[in-house]
Amino acid sequence: MIIIGLDPGLTCTGWGIVAKAGSRLSHVANGQIRTDTKLDMAYRLVELDAALTDVIRMHQPDAGAVEEVFVNVNPQSTLKLGQARGVAMLSLARAGMPVAEYPTKVIKKALVGTGGADKKQVQAMLKVLLPGVKLAGEDAADALAVAITHANMLGSHR
Repeated sequence: MIIIGLDPGLTCTGWGIVAKAGSRLSHVANGQIRTDTKLDMAYRLVELDAALTDVIRMHQPDAGAVEEVFVNVNPQSTLKLGQARGVAMLSLARAGMPVAEYPTKVIKKALVGTGGADKKQVQAMLKVLLPGVKLAGEDAADALAVAITHANMLGSHR
């Protein structure tokens, strides 16, 4: 089974793909999608959708998972994040795959053992779980963490 995880953001959306065979996980790919900050919001969302569609077509995942939105101090930032998240979920659903959602604390707990883990701890655990992985950046690392969380939760969703 191929699983894609997404860490949505308007400026940068991370994506990570893992393969699950029984209890074994292996890294397939990871990356980041950056939108052009000079474009109007609608066109940035189109740009994000097109790039995600390309990633999905290239890797043909069977299932997807998205990190849930957290509330920022700035309501405008939260709204933009929510719009990018909506595009991410739409891209996955349009490809016909089931889409799961996980809060940040659940993702961190699934990988590191504590919901209060920092990004460095998550990245260190990714390197343990996916030996030799080369991370395309923080958002890609977070997306791989989402994919791994979903892979580990699949048995409990049935």
